[in-house]
Amino acid sequence: MWDSESETGGGGGGGRDYGNGAISSTKHALQTDGFELRDRSWYVATDIPSDFLVQIEGVQFHLHKYPLLSRSGKMNRLIYESREAAEVNKVVLDDLPGGPDAFELAAKFCYGIAVDLTASNISGLRCAAEYMEMTEDLEEGNLIFKTEAFLSYVVLSSWRDSIVVLKNCEKLSPWAENLQIVRRCSESIAWKACANPKGIRWAYTGKVPPKVSSPKWTDSSSSPSRNQQPVPPDWWFEDVSILRTDHFVRVITAIKVKGMRFELIGAAIMHYATKWLPGMIKDGGGIHEGSNNSDFSGSGGSSNWKGGLHMIIAGGTTTNKDDPLAPSVQSKDQRMIVESLISIIPPQKDSVSCSFLLKLLRMANMLRVAPALVTELEKRVGMQFEQATLADLLIPSYNNNKTMYDVDLVQRLLEHFLVQEQTAESSSPSRQSFSEKHGNMYDGMAAQRGGGNNHPSAKMRVARLVDSYLTEVARDRNLSLTKFQVLAEALPESARTCDDGLYRAIDSYLKAHPTLSEHERKRLCRVMDCQKLSIDACMHAAQNERLPLRIVVQVLFSEQVKISNAIAHNNHSSPAAGFYQPMVPNRKTLLEGTPQSFQEGWSAAKKDINTLKFELETVKAKYMELQGELESLQRQFEKATAKHGSSAWAVGWRKLSMFGKGGGLDGSDHGGDHHHRGAGEGQGSSRKTPARRWRNSIS
Repeated sequence: MWDSESETGGGGGGGRDYGNGAISSTKHALQTDGFELRDRSWYVATDIPSDFLVQIEGVQFHLHKYPLLSRSGKMNRLIYESREAAEVNKVVLDDLPGGPDAFELAAKFCYGIAVDLTASNISGLRCAAEYMEMTEDLEEGNLIFKTEAFLSYVVLSSWRDSIVVLKNCEKLSPWAENLQIVRRCSESIAWKACANPKGIRWAYTGKVPPKVSSPKWTDSSSSPSRNQQPVPPDWWFEDVSILRTDHFVRVITAIKVKGMRFELIGAAIMHYATKWLPGMIKDGGGIHEGSNNSDFSGSGGSSNWKGGLHMIIAGGTTTNKDDPLAPSVQSKDQRMIVESLISIIPPQKDSVSCSFLLKLLRMANMLRVAPALVTELEKRVGMQFEQATLADLLIPSYNNNKTMYDVDLVQRLLEHFLVQEQTAESSSPSRQSFSEKHGNMYDGMAAQRGGGNNHPSAKMRVARLVDSYLTEVARDRNLSLTKFQVLAEALPESARTCDDGLYRAIDSYLKAHPTLSEHERKRLCRVMDCQKLSIDACMHAAQNERLPLRIVVQVLFSEQVKISNAIAHNNHSSPAAGFYQPMVPNRKTLLEGTPQSFQEGWSAAKKDINTLKFELETVKAKYMELQGELESLQRQFEKATAKHGSSAWAVGWRKLSMFGKGGGLDGSDHGGDHHHRGAGEGQGSSRKTPARRWRNSIS
């Protein structure tokens, strides 16, 4: 931080003639030794009795009319207007900005007593001087002039003084706003935050007590380079985070105008959220996936500042059980903070992390933030949806929905993402056409290799995220089939090169909803492409009793086609065969990413396949044995009939036995010449064969 050179001496003038921060009015001053406090009343230490009483918030000031009339236009007017009232010598000024402390300093100035101006009292004294109309028309060098000069020449040149004054302006609305104190301090802070860090001599951060010297603005040549420490780009985060939300918004807005990098602005907003929104902090640390410019862990609760909003508990809970209105008040304050932060997030992508946006969206839904701001925040999440994690997407349903998680919200986020992707693709049609022609082919090869794509596209990452989300929310018994199906089918088919994740989600849904009808189960399984399942997933699906029989047949058929194609490629040793060889090494990866039930199913399926193979071989052996016995019986019968001659009855019986061996009249060697002649003439009917046999016997 910057500081005035003489700040440690009580807010001095930094070389200017302001009496080391002390101002006084010597013209027409009443001789006094100062003010004395008795109980809750102030008295002027003088021999002249007081003739005027001023009461402010229960504190009484026993003063004299003349010093006040000569320097305050408001006092002049109040005394004149109350000359006919019952209590002419008493006025009540409960609306005076700065309260009794500011009026005490103003009264001392009227009496000619030296007043020390510091960053802590200057804002209240400046507003009190304006309220009391202590202008140059009444006296040259009046309080307005001197406080304004101190603000302009001392406070605004110091980083820490500007922060302190802006912090003290929180209790002076709307006076500080109307007097441009907030605007000038905000611009001073913004200018110093955007200045070249090489001109800063680093001393401490805002966590150190304020008596320690602050970082000071110096020339590069005036400070030894060997003793100068590098200043981190986030050096100003902690100091501006003590400001009230509306003043923080003013500072960030001024910093945007100065042209600071949007990544730093976003990091400052995330740091502010960790401090004032405890719901944004996870496991006591800072925001996860934050900017690399600074480490925010633990900064939310380590500051010595004890602001009112700092004690707000997420969700509107309160530590004061005696105050029933406290939860609603705290929720209102938190809602104002969330709405303010949403409005100042830079529009550029990646200015803040997607995890931060989703946490902010969770709180916005919980606190019922304005719908327009929620919609804007959802669009921002859609711009970076591929960076989201499953834990961030599991947002509870704060509406009256029966589901445990807000599935409709994720559906809207996915729609915003697809709109952004379509806009990006339409802006570069050449890239889009190339990816359409070649992207799917490469993605399919990568999927069959099992290793996936080293640099998957945004849609592929979102597809994996959606599949994981569906697997998690499918366990909710109140999740309707329509919502599950709509979310699963929202992405195009090209986004998924492997449907194993979608199959896991379907299986989880079937487990949690055992009462689904056959038609509903078929409808659920339509969202899955059986041809995109891996070997292990197919083995599990083949014996999954929850799946419809038609789906099991499709899975088996698609797996048979895959195996046949793989064998054909390997037999021909084609160059493309290399794409199918690494299917087995990927099995370990698939096993690690699947539930235990999948692995048990695969091992059981292997045993069943081996058993079926063994039974098939046994049946084949039995068949061959029976075939041999049949041939042996036929040979024995032929030998027995050959001993009795070749009668017509024997020949007919021999032909009949040939039919039992699988042969016909054609090609038999036991029928004689007349048989061969009949075969040569063609296949005749049963009536022609006896006629030929009769003619042969006559000849």
